[in-house]
Amino acid sequence: MKVPVVELSDCILCEVCTEICPEVFQMNAAGYVEVIDLDAYPVAEVDEAIKNCPVDCIFWENK
Repeated sequence: MKVPVVELSDCILCEVCTEICPEVFQMNAAGYVEVIDLDAYPVAEVDEAIKNCPVDCIFWENK
């Protein structure tokens, strides 16, 4: 299964991913972007978040 990953060391907290795909990405209590644990991820929406990330810190990982 493919799972989206956010490389937090590169993330600038612009929240583009949370705006494009709030069903997958959210801001946690510590103020960082996190990936919501789902059984399956909407590929088109995650790909759109990946495409629009200004620092290219989102990618797919096979689990």
